[in-house]
Amino acid sequence: MKLELELTWLVGTAVTLLIFVAGVVGGIVKLLLVQAQKHQDERFDAIENARKTDTTAIHELERKFLEHQAQLPLQYVMRPDYIRNQSVIEAKLDALAERTSTLIAMQRGRNAN
Repeated sequence: MKLELELTWLVGTAVTLLIFVAGVVGGIVKLLLVQAQKHQDERFDAIENARKTDTTAIHELERKFLEHQAQLPLQYVMRPDYIRNQSVIEAKLDALAERTSTLIAMQRGRNAN
């Protein structure tokens, strides 16, 4: 049995095989790129959702802080205001003590007569 191969058939088969292998490799590369892109899109979506959640939480925290700042003057007295009010009260008490001691002295003076 004699097997004869023509050069054109051999070259044609080799080129066809090379094109087939290149197509398979190209298909695998394309499949891997599509999967990588899908994975990257999922990660970006997750990051975007986390950013939106964080932004919402930050706005809520800012709102609560502003409400707290608005309530501060209603619930607390500033130190200079407290000192001023305390000074007024102490001055009134001193004046009352002076009047009381003056009245007591006057009462003693009347009782001595």
